[in-house]
Amino acid sequence: MTSKESEEMEYVKMNWMYVGVYRSNGNLVLQWYGDTTKGLKDTTDYVTDLFNIDVSEVCVFKDAIKMIKWVNRRQKTPLKKIVYMNWGVIPSEVLIYILRDCTTLPEISIHAEAAPNFRFSGNFRNIDCLDIWHGKWVTIDNLLTMDGIVISLEKSTLTNTDLNVFLRHWLSGGCPRLKLFSATTGDVDILQVLHGLMHNAVLVENRRDYTSLFGHQWILWDGYDIKRSDGVTAPVLVSLFTLSAPESVQFVVKAMLSQKQV
Repeated sequence: MTSKESEEMEYVKMNWMYVGVYRSNGNLVLQWYGDTTKGLKDTTDYVTDLFNIDVSEVCVFKDAIKMIKWVNRRQKTPLKKIVYMNWGVIPSEVLIYILRDCTTLPEISIHAEAAPNFRFSGNFRNIDCLDIWHGKWVTIDNLLTMDGIVISLEKSTLTNTDLNVFLRHWLSGGCPRLKLFSATTGDVDILQVLHGLMHNAVLVENRRDYTSLFGHQWILWDGYDIKRSDGVTAPVLVSLFTLSAPESVQFVVKAMLSQKQV
């Protein structure tokens, strides 16, 4: 919370407690103290009953499974999005539940790190928008089982070879719903990423502005266009790796800067 937001915050009495209310980036934010799970439930009941609306998104720090199940039990419309905000380590059972076992939640944003020994086996369920801030645990095998519209991986350990494999997978029809893929990984060597595909690459030097279905905005410079057999076009950049289709599919890979580079 900024100092300006703190100064503008007002307090509203909701049943038994006073809740701080302020605006941040155009959103109405509620803040309370004490038992966060109980506070979230009481606030949710109050606001949804007052305005006769359902909950579409929750941000949780703990008890994620309980909160998801509770929201889905109390309303007819399934929860659309969860943001897991805990800056520590997300419990493995919670991560597995969110990614595989929960049949709803088309949008997921995970800001916490996975346990050092965490491994995800089996297939991902269909997740429309998957945003992972700490993606070290995501392997190429995991990636090949995903079928999302937007997939965003920060702090990824995917290699140039992995990216080449995923590009070939996409070009052969894999991940058919994909509109945007983004991964921040190690050093990106565009020639390794495009190994065996340069014969189908055409250099394009221009700026491309892209906004995804879920609000992600990109400014993309230059690249190589690659055509899939069905006519889908994929531009690939030196610092960014991008795929684009007639339906505005984008595929972006960024190289992480080391402290020396910074």
